[in-house]
Amino acid sequence: MKPALREQILTVLAAIPPGRVTTYGRIAAMTEGGTPRLVARALRDLPEGHGLPWFRVITASRKLADHPGAAEQRDRLAAEGVGLDARGRAPAERLWP
Repeated sequence: MKPALREQILTVLAAIPPGRVTTYGRIAAMTEGGTPRLVARALRDLPEGHGLPWFRVITASRKLADHPGAAEQRDRLAAEGVGLDARGRAPAERLWP
């Protein structure tokens, strides 16, 4: 991945406010040449101790992606007031932007 694209993805990620979520696709749309898969890759490659709100990124169906950190993601979102419904979806009104 080109460093400029990675920087764009991380800049958008850092801007997601607490209590809000966005999708891989929405982040990709805010970049030049990004795709949802490249956004997922950038998140997967985050270094330890980065402090970026990776847990605020969900799938287009407003569900958590299937990954090893999903339980932690669910807990962090709940701590910010973003509860998931019975189908595991985040409320549409919590989507950003």
